[in-house]
Amino acid sequence: VLTETVFAWPGVGTWMLNAIRNRDYAVLQGGIVFFAFVVVFVNLLVDVSYALLNPKIRYR
Repeated sequence: VLTETVFAWPGVGTWMLNAIRNRDYAVLQGGIVFFAFVVVFVNLLVDVSYALLNPKIRYR
């Protein structure tokens, strides 16, 4: 939200804040699910890349 405010770039943060202000619960729920999927995907990507870069780590 800070970057969107400073550079005047509309984005997901502004979209979520507008949903909160307008009490648009469907949009808010969709945004939360979207952010949850992003967090899960990034965690998976970091775990896999860590295993590829560090030969001491072996997943069984």
